[in-house]
Amino acid sequence: MSTFRRRVEIVSSVGAHGNDGEVRAALEDDFHHFRVCLLHEHGQLKGITGQALRFPYSACPEAIDPLRELIGMALSPIAHSVTRQTDAQHQCTHLLDLAGLAVAAALRPAQTRRYDIQVPMRVEGRTRPVLQLNGQVMLEWSTHGPIIEGPEPFTGINIREGMARWALSTLTPDIAEAALLLRRCTMISIGKTHNLDSQSHASSTGRCYSQQTARAPQALRIKGSTWDVVSNDVLCAADREWLAGRV
Repeated sequence: MSTFRRRVEIVSSVGAHGNDGEVRAALEDDFHHFRVCLLHEHGQLKGITGQALRFPYSACPEAIDPLRELIGMALSPIAHSVTRQTDAQHQCTHLLDLAGLAVAAALRPAQTRRYDIQVPMRVEGRTRPVLQLNGQVMLEWSTHGPIIEGPEPFTGINIREGMARWALSTLTPDIAEAALLLRRCTMISIGKTHNLDSQSHASSTGRCYSQQTARAPQALRIKGSTWDVVSNDVLCAADREWLAGRV
């Protein structure tokens, strides 16, 4: 099984009055392709929309509407702050992550930001996840199971238990943002070792919108939705015109 790959592209712009703006963000990986667009004014999120372009379960597009629970929240430089505004277990994990990245981007000067992540196939439980920001390596870990073996300051951190709290209290906002994005990709990359199309519907884990117990039996598996991406450069290629605001 090949490398898991994800690209996230974020484009923020400032309105004519300087106290408002728009952020467009796209996420694509082997399993997903989503977009989020948010409008903000005077430091507050005023509107948010989403698009589900490729997704694992038939119920996933329904999770766009719950993003509206974020409307009215104060902008924050911490992408993870969206989890204090809404119950993440009743949201699409990846739409909410993308919305959080857009919220944080709204407080930065107008810019384009591109994250590229690669998580190679595990060998005896070990892999080396890498995250690049705008083409430059920002983070590279050695992991064994859920434990980061290095480098410092990540040595000994368990990506499945308590990492968000540690990262947000220890790291700068930019490094914490990147670390939690790399953590997410490292966790879900294990899905490439399974035949996900053997599922008939989502599992009732309660971890996300489609996996809520009452919804999972109707959240049918979209067979063929998992790709084997050979290069990050093909990811988000269909988003360029949308990110630029031309469509």
